[in-house]
Amino acid sequence: MKTIRAKTGVRKMHKEHFPEEARQMRLAFLLQDWDDPYNVGGMFRVADACGAAELILTGKTPQPPHPQIHVTSLGHHRRVSWRQIARYDDACRTLKEEGYHLLAVEIADGAEHYMHYPYPDKLCLVLGNEVHGVYSTVMKQCDGAVFIPMAGKGRSLNVHVAAAVVAFEALLGEKEG
Repeated sequence: MKTIRAKTGVRKMHKEHFPEEARQMRLAFLLQDWDDPYNVGGMFRVADACGAAELILTGKTPQPPHPQIHVTSLGHHRRVSWRQIARYDDACRTLKEEGYHLLAVEIADGAEHYMHYPYPDKLCLVLGNEVHGVYSTVMKQCDGAVFIPMAGKGRSLNVHVAAAVVAFEALLGEKEG
């Protein structure tokens, strides 16, 4: 077995193996008050990997151009659309007006297992601050919440890793209805 290194070879492999039955959905991510620019860079990579429409950066979330975002994103920050909406409530209201279903990725009362959620075709995953999670004022504006069960002693995954797990389940899991 030989590692594929050429970009064209990698693209061909991905195209051949990404399931034809994958959902055609509009996916976005709201990054609520993130602290770490490395996480933001990682989130750009995740967003590109799952074909997301955009990232919405709120509060103090670092934004491009930022050297640490560039280091982690490996150029994906140039391929994924993003916008900054300073206030969380404005961001939630704007996304709802645009027809997005807001889904918090959060350990919360009433949250559903991420593999059992009926994901709609226009979805925005709401991802909270790395330490404090999704703020209660933002949770109140969400249409639902999902959690990822943990087998070890850790409480949760890194925020952009959790986003990847849920996003790919939304894309590749069973369709709503």
